[in-house]
Amino acid sequence: MLIRVDPGSSTPLGDQIAAQVRRAIAEGDVAPGDRLPSARALADSLGVNLHTVLRGYQQLRDDGVIELRRGRGAVVLDGATTAARARLAEKVRLLVTEGRALGLTDDEIVGLVRGGL
Repeated sequence: MLIRVDPGSSTPLGDQIAAQVRRAIAEGDVAPGDRLPSARALADSLGVNLHTVLRGYQQLRDDGVIELRRGRGAVVLDGATTAARARLAEKVRLLVTEGRALGLTDDEIVGLVRGGL
């Protein structure tokens, strides 16, 4: 799995990392049970702060896509829905980004989602 970040992008680096891992899982490049690179190794290879990588990994954990195990690192969760959750989480993040770019508040975006629009 190859991860790249664009420091010039308006998207935070941690979000870029999480999005690329989600995409790799959704496309089957990373399978359930696979270990992701250690946060330290990934930070070194990307030239970013360790906490930046950890923020991206925490997003993935919060999305239910990976498990962070002390001493074992980040592991892609087993289950038929892991790839589907990764795809859905990526779409949600794009929706929020687009909504904010249009000037919508988070409450307005949530209202649109709840309303089924």
